Amino acid sequence: MYHTPKTHWQLRLMNLIFVLLFLLAVGLLQWLAREYHLQFDWTRMHRHSLAPASVAVAERLKEPLKITAFASQRGETRRLIQEMVGRYQKHKPDIQLEFIDPDTAPERVRAAGVQFDGELVFEYGDARESLPPTQFNEQNFTNALTRLGHRGERWVVFLSGHGERSPDKQANFDLSTWAAQLHKRGFKTKTLSLGEHPQIPQNTTVLVVAGPRTRLLAGEVKEIQNYLNRGGNLLWLHDPGPLFGLEPLAENLGIEFQPGVIVDPTSESITGNAAAIVITKYGAHPVVRGFADNTVFPQAGGISLNAPEGWQGSVLMDTRPSSWSETGPLNGPIQLDKGRDIRGPLNLAVALMRTLDNKREQRVIVVGDGDFLANTYLPNGGNLELGMSLTNWLSQDDAFVNIPVKTARDRSLDLGRGGQIAIVAVFLALLPITLVSSGVWIWLRRRKR
Repeated sequence: MYHTPKTHWQLRLMNLIFVLLFLLAVGLLQWLAREYHLQFDWTRMHRHSLAPASVAVAERLKEPLKITAFASQRGETRRLIQEMVGRYQKHKPDIQLEFIDPDTAPERVRAAGVQFDGELVFEYGDARESLPPTQFNEQNFTNALTRLGHRGERWVVFLSGHGERSPDKQANFDLSTWAAQLHKRGFKTKTLSLGEHPQIPQNTTVLVVAGPRTRLLAGEVKEIQNYLNRGGNLLWLHDPGPLFGLEPLAENLGIEFQPGVIVDPTSESITGNAAAIVITKYGAHPVVRGFADNTVFPQAGGISLNAPEGWQGSVLMDTRPSSWSETGPLNGPIQLDKGRDIRGPLNLAVALMRTLDNKREQRVIVVGDGDFLANTYLPNGGNLELGMSLTNWLSQDDAFVNIPVKTARDRSLDLGRGGQIAIVAVFLALLPITLVSSGVWIWLRRRKR
C-alpha cells in the first residue's frame, strides 16, 4: 500500500502519541500502585485476612503500637513478619514496625532482652510483650495484643479446700483448660484456701466459687461476705444440690436456687441427654449481647433472682419453655410432674451490679452450673467464649467483652484410616503403575510399526 509523505508523517505522529500515552498510562499505574494498596482475599477460608476476633482486638487499642522485629536479612522471616503486621495495619494504621538486624545491632538485642532471631517486641504505652518465632501465628499475635490492652495485674482467685473445681488439675471435673486460656489473655490465677489464709487478698480481681462439695465453715462464709461488702467481684458456679453453708451468701444476693435438675426434650434430641441443656438465645446484658454461639450446660439448676436494694439484676440466659426442673431421678423415662416440678423457662445465669461510693462498679455473676467450664465440656459450642466474656465483664474489661476467642481458623484435614489408605493407594501405587503401563504399551505399539 502506497503512503504519501503526508500520511507517512501522520502515521509516525500517531505512533508517537500512542507511545507517549502508553508510557503515561504505565506511569499512572505505577503511581496508583505506590499510593493505593488494595488487597482482595478470595480464598475460601480467607486465610490471607484477619479473623473477626483479631480485627476487634486491634481496633480496641486506642494508643499507637510499636512493634520491633529482631530479624536478620537471611531467609523469609522479614517478609512473613511484614505480611502479618500489614494485615493488622489495615485496621490499626498507627502500628509502627521497625526491623533490627541482630547481627549488626547486638547492643539493641541485649537491651531488649531478645533471645531468638525473628522475635517480636510489642510496646503499647508502658506495657511490653514479646513473641518468639516459634509462636508466630495470628492467634498468638492477637493474644499478645489482648494482653497489652489490659492494664495492670488481674488476679482470678479460685476458692479451694472444699472439693471445688481446680484451675491447676487436669481431671474432667476441673478447670485447668479454662485457666490456661485466662493466662493467654493476661489473667493470673491462684487457688485460695481460707483455712490456711483467712483473708481474701486485696488485689483479687474476681473471686471464683466453683462448686464446693463439702460444707464451708461459718468464718469462711463470713469472709466471702466481707469481700463482697468491700466491693469485690464474684463468679459463683453452683451445681444443682446443697449449698454447703453458702445459704447466707445466697440470701444477701437475693438468689434462690430452685430444686432439681433442668431437663429439656428439645435439647435431648441434640445432645442425647435431657439434662444437657443447649442454649441458643441470650439476654440483652452486655455480657451476652450479640453472643451468637450455642452453649451447652451438662447439668444445670434454675435460679430465682430478687435483687437486693441498691443492686441491679439481669438475666443472662434462660431455658426453653419446653424445659422444666426435674426433682425426681434422671435415670429412665422422665416427665413433668405438675405438682412437684417447676415448668420452664428457667433462669440459668444472672448478673448483679451496683455502684459503690467511690463510683466504681461492683459486679457479680451466678450460674446454675459449673460443668460448662470444666475440662470435658469447655470445647463444646461457645462455652469457652462465654467463660471469657464472663471474666472480662467481671474484671471491668468491658472493651473486650464478646470478642471471640478462636482467632485461628480450622484448616486441617482430618482423614480416617480408610481415607489415608485410599490416598496412598491411588497416588503412590495405582497412578504410577497406570502411567508406567501406558508408557510401556505405547512403546510396544510403536516398535511393531
